[in-house]
Amino acid sequence: MPRHLPPLRVDPQLHERVWGGQRFEAPGKTIGEVWIVWEGDRVVGGPYARRTLGELAAELGPALVGTARHQSTFPLLIKLLDTREWLSIQVHPDDADAVALEGAGYVGKTEAWHVLDAEPGAQLIAGLRPGADRQALAGALGANTILDLVAYRSVRAGDTIYIPAGTIHALGPGLLIYEVQQSSDITYRVFDWNRPPSAGRPLHLTQTLAVANPAAEVSVLPAPGGPGPAHDELVASSYFVLERLAASTGWSVELDTGGASFHALTVVEGRADVVVGDVREELARFETMLVPAATGAYRVESPGAFQALLSRLP
Repeated sequence: MPRHLPPLRVDPQLHERVWGGQRFEAPGKTIGEVWIVWEGDRVVGGPYARRTLGELAAELGPALVGTARHQSTFPLLIKLLDTREWLSIQVHPDDADAVALEGAGYVGKTEAWHVLDAEPGAQLIAGLRPGADRQALAGALGANTILDLVAYRSVRAGDTIYIPAGTIHALGPGLLIYEVQQSSDITYRVFDWNRPPSAGRPLHLTQTLAVANPAAEVSVLPAPGGPGPAHDELVASSYFVLERLAASTGWSVELDTGGASFHALTVVEGRADVVVGDVREELARFETMLVPAATGAYRVESPGAFQALLSRLP
């Protein structure tokens, strides 16, 4: 097993969605999701070119993933989402419910959103209104009145929202979102805004009642303030930690994986360089560099104003 690994640039996967927008250039397509870090993404260039993160996690183990999580699969899925319309109202299971409903080997889906851009008046749904219980949820599902029960929340750029498994939720139109989540694609659809039903977009009302937590509490956390360069923790959970690096002028910051976890660094404004020894990799907006756990110390430099998001294991 290698003691040190170079930073890895990965090729993101674009996914069309019925609710997708036009922020990501793909002529004639409505790209809703860009999977920027995922076990199926392939490395671009270097000694591991064309290998997937899943393959490398199985081969390299803690050298890639880190000692914080003892597993041979890549544990996180990170996306950019561009919403032109409402996403379906949905809910995800926790780990135990995922196994009970889907079978051995499945994991749940806890996630967090960071708002990169929001049109005036943009909203999302996160949780149910105060006082709602399982009986009220069952009644709303049976009468198709779930919109009377959900909690709408106004958001703006810089807000962060943590969505534990079991929380009923949906993103609204006019949003550009960075999402970090467990590496799971289990989605139970509650309501699809009366779009024509199709085999690819069924409703999952029985599963919803089995996994939903009507009392789930969700907060919209505003962006940290204060002048000068900043390295802020936005979310810390048992599945992932989300941090923000930001500066209004040129900045250089020293970081270290410590062998505990990979660092997934995505530039969301401006540009920055990732420097490991004599290796320098430039990142433009929306580009991502995966720094393996075995890399250890590295540096992020920016010649001007920039903002980046860093996801890692706790």
